[in-house]
Amino acid sequence: MASPAAAPIATKTHPEAVLAAIRDGSLASWDVEKILSWSLENFHPRIVLSASFGNPEGMVLLDLLQRIEPGVRVFTLDTGRLPQATHDLIDRVRDRYGVAVEVVFPEPADVVRMVRQHGQNLFYESVEKRQLCCRIRKVEPMRRYFETAGIDAWIAGLRREQNVTRSDAAKVEIDEAHGGLVKINPLVDWTHEQVWDYVRAHNVPVNRLHKAGYPSVGCDPCSRAIQPGEDVRAGRWWWENPETKECGIHVEEESHGSGI
Repeated sequence: MASPAAAPIATKTHPEAVLAAIRDGSLASWDVEKILSWSLENFHPRIVLSASFGNPEGMVLLDLLQRIEPGVRVFTLDTGRLPQATHDLIDRVRDRYGVAVEVVFPEPADVVRMVRQHGQNLFYESVEKRQLCCRIRKVEPMRRYFETAGIDAWIAGLRREQNVTRSDAAKVEIDEAHGGLVKINPLVDWTHEQVWDYVRAHNVPVNRLHKAGYPSVGCDPCSRAIQPGEDVRAGRWWWENPETKECGIHVEEESHGSGI
């Protein structure tokens, strides 16, 4: 099923000093706090943190941002297939930090058409159908959000060691897929151990499914616990090869910019 064409996003313009810092690579050696401070100095309040509430990286960034600038916006994508543990964590964050999390939903009519044509669990049938589901439930809602959110930059919890598809991610880059927004990946050179060291040191709330063996929690039918020795991303879309394990938010499909 062809999904509705995404409306074009107006290209952002940024101060030359910001673009020069991104081009010359001077930000690559900065630590997390310095990157976040620079981001807030240049973009607050037109900046937002993307947090899935299914990965500790987003929670680490949320905690760090609240220490620097408590008013920073946070948004998350509710696909309609999230586990209850993720919803519970969103409420814990509201209570602890006083953050009014901006929850973004897919277009109901798009979901209805997809399910009627392909069934509830189409994602198990092929990579293409799984990508379609991700596009309807995550990629397109995020694009619509960015069109109207009034932002110039967004912060994500990517780390290079998470997957082969993320090995070249930069700390700060221009997100051409979303109209030239500045995308900030402050944890890109952190290890899994560093993330959890921060969580424990600062008692950061995280998804309770992590204790049940889920290092990464996405949609309920597309996430599972991993076995000892497995890669930390092995529980996401476990029936696919590592090279295809992206929903389209961070790695675009090569053809026609559909974002998968």
